[in-house]
Amino acid sequence: MEQQSTYDDVNLILRLYELRREAKLRHAREWMAKNFKASTMEQFQELCPLGSDNNAYFRMVVSYWEMVASFITAGVLNQELFFQSGGELLFTYEKVRDLLPHARQAFQSPFYLKNLETVAEGFAKWTDKRSPGSFAAFQARVRGN
Repeated sequence: MEQQSTYDDVNLILRLYELRREAKLRHAREWMAKNFKASTMEQFQELCPLGSDNNAYFRMVVSYWEMVASFITAGVLNQELFFQSGGELLFTYEKVRDLLPHARQAFQSPFYLKNLETVAEGFAKWTDKRSPGSFAAFQARVRGN
């Protein structure tokens, strides 16, 4: 049975949206959408060397969505309600999906971006359940296929 969303869920989603409008995070999100293409640590280090603006943009975007995902995995934010308007989380995950196993190995952190991964995988299933085939079409657009 699906948990009923509350006014607190709505207020948290609105607050998260406000945070996304902050100028530096907005710029980082735009950079990620347009420029992030790394599926190996070598590609990542070339695109986002430590200390670079690109590295800061990457960390800003993935840590923001990891935080949001942690609210969902902890049961603080209603997943169903979030999925109705939170497509950028899934977009971000698709951008980093291939890099994750390599990053986890390099950082010796098997839980790096684990909340993002968990929520995004649930989001993909939710999307396909509502509209079969829509996730594959979304994934192809994100990956440029």
